[in-house]
Amino acid sequence: MRDEPVGAVRPGVPIAQRPVVRPVAAQEEKDGFPCPSCGTLNRPGRKFCGRCAAPLNPGEQAEPLPWWRTRWPFDRKVRAGSGRLLRGSVLALLIVGLLVAGFLLVPAGRYVVEDVRDKLGGTGEISPAEVSASAAVPGHPAKSAVDGVTNSYWGAPKLDASLTAEFEKPFRLVGVTVHAGVSTKPEVFQQGARPTQVELFITTKDRKVHEKAWTLTDKPGEQTIRTGISDVVSIRFVVREAAGQGVGRSIALGEIEYFKRT
Repeated sequence: MRDEPVGAVRPGVPIAQRPVVRPVAAQEEKDGFPCPSCGTLNRPGRKFCGRCAAPLNPGEQAEPLPWWRTRWPFDRKVRAGSGRLLRGSVLALLIVGLLVAGFLLVPAGRYVVEDVRDKLGGTGEISPAEVSASAAVPGHPAKSAVDGVTNSYWGAPKLDASLTAEFEKPFRLVGVTVHAGVSTKPEVFQQGARPTQVELFITTKDRKVHEKAWTLTDKPGEQTIRTGISDVVSIRFVVREAAGQGVGRSIALGEIEYFKRT
């Protein structure tokens, strides 16, 4: 028998041992908080269950939305700003509506609205249907104060004399303008007495009387007082103080003009 030749011996190749998976049972604590998912007890301080990894302290549920968030258009779930302009516009209109309602319902609010209308609107002169005076010197009756010219005048014989103008229909009285004295010419103006302190008693259709004190400058020319009173039916003009009084000098009121809102 013939012997075979002996070759080189190759080194052995090591074979790695395969890992052995050993089942590890989760150790339950004798005392702790039970997992809301599997019921396993976990030690205090853990955030996740040692067995099922479920959160041990789930976050609190969100509070329910207020009632107005459940109504259109506030109940829409928007994305990337969709619908926000509409909701903002509706909210702005609601706020404006509340403000307007407050202006119209509250007396001070109504006054503000009417005052703005007086300033933005036009005005026009209105003539009284009837005019009368508590007293007048001969030749200078009450109607001379509303005849449209300043070279004639109502002559009041004493202080506290009054002139009353009555109107056919109620109107919005915006202002009153007067020309005091016997003339608008400076050289003639001081030849008669002139009212310097007067009172206006303005009566509305509900019989309410508004009182306004008015100090006049002792100079020729027109002088105006703003009133802003609605539903006016009569105005009484009372002379309280005067300059230039003397024997034979009546208190002269050249012209009274009443202005309404148009």
